[in-house]
Amino acid sequence: MVDYDRLVPYGWTEAVANEYLPQLDPERIPARIVRMDRSECDVVTPSGPARATCTRDLTGLCTGDWVGLDAEGTVRQLLPRRSAIVRSSVSGRSVAQVLAANVDTVLICTAADGDVDLGRIERMLALAWESNAQPVVVLTKADAAVDIPLDIVRAVAPGATVLAVSAAAETGLDVLTAVLDGTVALIGPSGAGKSTLANALLGEDVFATNAVRAVDGKGRHTTVHRELRALPGGGTLIDTPGLRGIGLYDATEGISKTFSDIESLTADCRFADCAHESEPGCAVRAAIDDGTLPERRLISYRKLAKENEYQAAKTDKRLAAEREKVWRDITKFQRRHYQARGHR
Repeated sequence: MVDYDRLVPYGWTEAVANEYLPQLDPERIPARIVRMDRSECDVVTPSGPARATCTRDLTGLCTGDWVGLDAEGTVRQLLPRRSAIVRSSVSGRSVAQVLAANVDTVLICTAADGDVDLGRIERMLALAWESNAQPVVVLTKADAAVDIPLDIVRAVAPGATVLAVSAAAETGLDVLTAVLDGTVALIGPSGAGKSTLANALLGEDVFATNAVRAVDGKGRHTTVHRELRALPGGGTLIDTPGLRGIGLYDATEGISKTFSDIESLTADCRFADCAHESEPGCAVRAAIDDGTLPERRLISYRKLAKENEYQAAKTDKRLAAEREKVWRDITKFQRRHYQARGHR
């Protein structure tokens, strides 16, 4: 008889069982990937931890995936993901890279003792919302910060919890632990204190940590693999390497949730196709003029939306054709305009 109790500390619940067991191929046993190493991976099974081999036809497996193993310990089946943190590949090609799968809570980590980059936080929020997980913005190293911009960060994170913590001073961890749910993934740049925070949540030094360079406030990638661990109070945690680049990949819904304040204002604009430039009755411009909406936020919204549209066009021939037509029309208009003015 299969002992599913060994999977419980790694996220196996009654709901997960009800969803996956009917989909599992006969003669397969469920397992969860805790670490990927190219063609092999560490998994946890009903018999305990094991090393598994991945077949060539199953590509893109990642930490957090639920899979089906055969009797020889080979991954034969990828079970449907309930959520996934996906970014555009750093190669520059429009290819999706899954950072972690079946995540319930995303901790967006940024150091409070340096320059808090609101644009980066908005970008990571779009990534988190699109994953179908609940984002929590964590301002780390609060003990070393002179002024913690909690209200400023909350203003750019509608719908998300924003907390300040210090793993070193052990402050704010109880509040953070109270909002964690299910599988928790930490994302953020190098030097944000992710591994230190992960160790504090796990109650032991599992992940290596390094000091941040004083000259520029940056750190080296101390976490080089995405690794899943069981949390002592229940649930699981995935630490991820520092993200230098956070390219969006098909993140329309994530952007919409990140900038829900702007989209709510847009609904009150006089014109449905308002560009928020100089149109009469623009609710967005009115909010910027009266100081309730920083113009920086509108600029960030446009930047992420344009980037997302560009990535979508690279993978969708129809969108690419439409985009090309728009630019052809613009070029023709400009050419006619210059010709009308006597330019050749």
